[in-house]
Amino acid sequence: MRTGCLQQERQWIMRWPVALTIAGSDSGGGAGIQADLKTFYSLGVHGTCAITSITGQNTLGVRTRFDVPVEVVVAQVEAVVEDMEVAAVKTGMLATVEVVRAVSELADRYSWNNMVVDPVAISSSGQPLLDRGAEECLRELLLPRARVFTPNLREAATLTGLEVTGVEEMKEAARSLWMYGARLVVVKGGHLPGRCVVDVVYDGKKYHELKGPRVYTADDHGTGCVFSSAVTAFLALGLDPLDAIRRAKEVVTRALAGSLRLGKGRGPVNP
Repeated sequence: MRTGCLQQERQWIMRWPVALTIAGSDSGGGAGIQADLKTFYSLGVHGTCAITSITGQNTLGVRTRFDVPVEVVVAQVEAVVEDMEVAAVKTGMLATVEVVRAVSELADRYSWNNMVVDPVAISSSGQPLLDRGAEECLRELLLPRARVFTPNLREAATLTGLEVTGVEEMKEAARSLWMYGARLVVVKGGHLPGRCVVDVVYDGKKYHELKGPRVYTADDHGTGCVFSSAVTAFLALGLDPLDAIRRAKEVVTRALAGSLRLGKGRGPVNP
């Protein structure tokens, strides 16, 4: 009886899809790899990772950053994808031009059709997380390979050169970024004022305005990472991109509502 239960349990566990995150490590556990893996697990997806950079940070900000050599990043990815069937991939903090180029080559080599690109360039406390020149490389090499691209307002403005201060500008930026080759672009509007949070999605044919309630909390560290990793998890589970984004927005709302009052600064959201 017990053996049969264990076999059924094992079969159920083995059905979990696998997602891979290629991103930086947050020693405070609020963002980066740590947030991605927590989100994957909470949504029933087995998380794997390749660490691109090791940061010393807490709720107050980033103190130090050590970038992992590109060959080590590549070796981590190879170790995962050559052993497991990866259903979806997310990129976060890639740190250097060399890593951006390497990830684009890996995407081609392994035919990553479910890749979510989160252009992590600056930490929420203002620390640079992407070297100069890597932003252009990311736009030219990763956007054409992205199924979903998830910039916030500041990232959208930086990558397009546009002033993005409202929904109409978000639409313009989304279309401009879509022109680089991403199949679907979602410009996140969480930094706009108002009781309602509006994200703008463009799929090449139509704009979608996704609205949700604003959660008022000072503890919002890791919001962007949770959103993009939730999109990745839902893609791994078989949802289409627009549904994955809608569901991810719901996950972020709940994560903000349950955010953790930890440390002396901005605590982490709780996926």
